[in-house]
Amino acid sequence: MKKISVPFFLAMMISSLSLAQGKFDTSVPEVKTENGMIEGINDSGVLIFKGIPYAQPPVGNLRWKAPQPVKNWTGVRMATKFAPQPMQAPLFSDMVFRSNGMSEDCLYLNVWTPAKTDLDKLPVLVYFFGGGFLAGDGSEFRYDGESMARKGIVVVTVNYRLGIFGFFAYPELTKESPHHASGDYGLLDQSAALGWVSRNIKFFGGDPSKITISGESAGSMSVCAQMVSPLSRNLIAGAIGESGSVLGTGLVRSLSGAEKAGVYFAKSIGANSLAELRAIPADKLLAEASRMPGIYFSITIDGYFLPKSPEEIYDAGEEAHVPLLVGWNSEESNYHDILGKEKPTVENYTKAVQRLYGKDAEKILKVYYASNDEEVKQAATYLAGDRFIAFSTWKWFDMQCKTGGKPVYRYWYSRPRPALRTEIGATNIDPKVSPTGAKGAVHSSEIEYALGNLPTNRVYNWQPEDYKVSAIMQSYFANFIKTGNPNDLGVPEWIPDGNSKPVEIINIDVNTKLIRESDNLHQRYLLLDRLYQK
Repeated sequence: MKKISVPFFLAMMISSLSLAQGKFDTSVPEVKTENGMIEGINDSGVLIFKGIPYAQPPVGNLRWKAPQPVKNWTGVRMATKFAPQPMQAPLFSDMVFRSNGMSEDCLYLNVWTPAKTDLDKLPVLVYFFGGGFLAGDGSEFRYDGESMARKGIVVVTVNYRLGIFGFFAYPELTKESPHHASGDYGLLDQSAALGWVSRNIKFFGGDPSKITISGESAGSMSVCAQMVSPLSRNLIAGAIGESGSVLGTGLVRSLSGAEKAGVYFAKSIGANSLAELRAIPADKLLAEASRMPGIYFSITIDGYFLPKSPEEIYDAGEEAHVPLLVGWNSEESNYHDILGKEKPTVENYTKAVQRLYGKDAEKILKVYYASNDEEVKQAATYLAGDRFIAFSTWKWFDMQCKTGGKPVYRYWYSRPRPALRTEIGATNIDPKVSPTGAKGAVHSSEIEYALGNLPTNRVYNWQPEDYKVSAIMQSYFANFIKTGNPNDLGVPEWIPDGNSKPVEIINIDVNTKLIRESDNLHQRYLLLDRLYQK
């Protein structure tokens, strides 16, 4: 028998102990998921796994069906490239994808983990991208998870079906569904991804009991929707909403109303049955839907994902009872969305409000007051932003405070983006993304700051002040994901909102500080709430 040296024997013991504890091989990082082995990459200590399937490809007869469980595979599946982006038209110039093309086969997620072993039990962030439920992808640079991972968080970005592929209701679909539901496939995708994360994130060193969901715009609406759905609300430990909710909007409608829109669309393209609709190639179906902007595919009270309206769920206190961090930006929309091409005068502003609100115009003009032409731009900007997305986000904050039973932290983000870079190509950005004359923080401008991804966006000439704001905002987010509380050393104290009056808000800017909600701001939202409930 060959004699074994003591150093070799000790090395074998250490190796065996490491395997027993689930230590990752960082040279060729491999993880065993519930469906099989995957291999990722190591980026200086952060392990990255791209394009992991969380559901079967929703193609053929699975088009417009709830996501189905992934089939197991043998061997090692490579997870080193982003999967295809969901089917979508090129709507937003600020979306820069790293995805592998575009396909109806899009139900994949990406994981960034700093864990050393699968026993680390790190907090988890699941991020849903924005884009109006019509565009977006988890591979976008601004959602990259590496910066957050370096703060001790396992980060997941999720792809989900969009537009007609994700929100199409139709009588035959409702009939074939075991839940007698149709329309919310994109939200069901997100819920299935949350289920996958809950079951598998431990293999990546994450803690399934500490999952925080987050998103911006449509991603924020998604967070709100998952909080009120009985399919997801028990999987969540915390929630972050950036500009958007499914409360106080016209984006949620009845199943019968959604079905009528679906029938109208089908007839308009000459399809008379579900079989004919499923036979249409994905690119052609996308083109047909894109040619009909008047038809929109919205969130549906389908009786399954949403058993009743989000407002009814909140009134009954049936939403997820978890800490919420929520807020919006100082210039979510522009005064042109109220005035159009008209000059910003009191006369034109008054006429525009009268067209929009009819007999309620005087009430609106009283709280969105402009005494002279100089004040019109700001008053109309506030009204435009509130109408677009700020009011619905406030409604979420307000209802969560009343029935959520956990702390609610509200922010107001007011740091304007810096000037565009002057290099060739940088000035070609769509003016809708950076409106001419914007003085505040425009819609979606906080994303790179919050996730620590300013360096990934080379369009803007970032200044030291921007990195200061990013450090504060990212710290708030990271602290909240870890503990349910954004406060820690190094950031200004953030007091949670309950039913205290006046409400206290953190104003995130170069000089981040706690401020009190003004009487005018409060009156604006109370008025819009009354008008919404009419």
